[in-house]
Order: sequence, then structure tokens, then C-alpha cells
Amino acid sequence: MKYMSKFTFSILLILTSFFVIAQNNKIDSIPPKIEKYGVRFGADLSKIIQSFYNKNYKGIEFVGDYRVTKNYYLAGEIGNENITVEDNRLSFTTQGTYLKVGFDYNSYENWLDMRNMIYIGMRYGASTFSQTLNSYSIYNTSTYFPEAPTVISGEKYNGLTSQWIEVVLGLKAEVIKNIYLGFSVRVNRLLTNTKPDNFDNLFIPGFNRTYNGDFGVGFNYTVSYFLPLYKTKSTAKAEPKKKK
Repeated sequence: MKYMSKFTFSILLILTSFFVIAQNNKIDSIPPKIEKYGVRFGADLSKIIQSFYNKNYKGIEFVGDYRVTKNYYLAGEIGNENITVEDNRLSFTTQGTYLKVGFDYNSYENWLDMRNMIYIGMRYGASTFSQTLNSYSIYNTSTYFPEAPTVISGEKYNGLTSQWIEVVLGLKAEVIKNIYLGFSVRVNRLLTNTKPDNFDNLFIPGFNRTYNGDFGVGFNYTVSYFLPLYKTKSTAKAEPKKKK
């Protein structure tokens, strides 16, 4: 009986050792996750398409971001817009360039080697532009006197500037290796805005139309290419034991 107990204990000890080794091998066999860091750059498709079908609009915007940490990206946009707005009483042309810089935070938890994004971010934007007042008509509140004829102006105001902040909500998805399609919505708030005499900035390049004076909204559809610069590996963690 004594020898049988020793034999049973030895067998259990050997089996326990094999079990521990197998568990360690199982953990070691999980490949580490590879994180790629690099630069992504591209263009806004909506502005390019609009330039083709809208005779009153010409614009282009280049976009880019750089991955700093696992979830944070430095991001920015630079562009140029030339737009003529015509309504019943006013026609004006706005032309200028803009720059936006800020960051994006990726809240999407990727698996395997995916690098998709569902993100929220912020930008500081600045624009320099000109406004040309093409024509206008004076609003007549009287029912007795006829409408005044449209005034052809052509007066141009140069050296205008604006600054703003914007909150960004968007996504980017890899459709082909290193090629991404993206979409974002922006809500803007003006910080500074130089206005011409007797005229208002109804459109600001990079900011879009102004509503209620200081607020604006915008969006973009982007296609971009990811250029990997270096990689890091994250070690797989063993799952904690569940209490019975």
C-alpha cells in the first residue's frame, strides 16, 4: 500500500508537470499582435467630385495623420476653395486657403492586423481668403414703390482671415491593403473673423457656410494610403483563472 501511494503520487506529479508545461506552451504559442506605425495621406473625394459637376465651385483638400501611440494620431488637413454663391438678393465669390491641425483618438479595438478607426478628434483651423461682392439687390419693404434694380458691384476685399476650432467624428476602414476610405462630420466654432466693410463672411474656406454668426458644419469623404514606418509587438496576456 505504501509503494502504491508513492507510485500514485509520482504519476500525479508527472501529470501535473506536463499540464503546466502544456499551459505555458499554449500561452507561448499565441502569436504576439503586431502594431504598425506610420503616415497616412490622401485627399477629400467630395471636393474633387463637386469640382467636376458644380460650375460655381473649385476645391481640393489633402488629409493626413501620423500614429503616435496605440490610440492617438496627429492629424491635419490643408486645402483651397473657390466658390461662388448666388441667391435671390446676393451673389459673392470666396477664394482662399486653409490649414487644420489637431489629433484623433481611435476608440475602435482592432483584432489581428486590422487598423480601422472609429474616432473622435479636435482641430484648430486657420484660413486666409478674399471676398468679391458680385451683385446685390436692396430689400424693399414697401408695396407702393417697385423693386430696386440689382446693383453690379465687383468690389473685392483681400487679406481676410479667420480662426476656429472644430470637433470631428469619423471612421476609416481599410478596403485594400494600406488603402483606406473614410468619412467624417465636423462642427465648427469661430474664434476670430475679420469682416469686410458693410459685408459679412457668409462662406469661409475650410470652415464652410456660417450659421448664426459663429457656427458651421462640414464633412468629408476621403481616400488615403497608409505608409508603414515601423512595427511593435505586444505580448499576449494569459486569461485570469475564473473562481468557481
